[in-house]
Amino acid sequence: MELRSGYYRVSVKALIFDETKTKFLFVKDQSGIWELPGGGLDWGESAADGIAREIREEMGLEVTYVATQPSYFVTAERYTDKLWTANVIYEATVKDLHFISSPECLEIIFVTKQEAQNLNISYPAERFLAVFSPN
Repeated sequence: MELRSGYYRVSVKALIFDETKTKFLFVKDQSGIWELPGGGLDWGESAADGIAREIREEMGLEVTYVATQPSYFVTAERYTDKLWTANVIYEATVKDLHFISSPECLEIIFVTKQEAQNLNISYPAERFLAVFSPN
């Protein structure tokens, strides 16, 4: 994707907690990098629709809830193509965790903030962890 200098690609991410609300979901892609599930928001798409589409395409999961307001907003450079993104992170839930493997999602794991910091994570995920508060 080509964007003019000074513009961000908008990326919507899902913050999916486990049943105890102490851990959140990270996905590992084919490069071995871990990050929150989600991806680029298409032109004219709502955040909820974008999250549902990305999770369906990349994980084969059905999104059952997306918060009406984002929980976090971070800007970061993507590791894959050096494109700057505005990452808008919404709390979300999925029907179940029976995901279908794809290049964007080879593995899933629930982690605490501390556990996530020990993984090979994307720069956007690092930026998210810097502001994430488990409370």
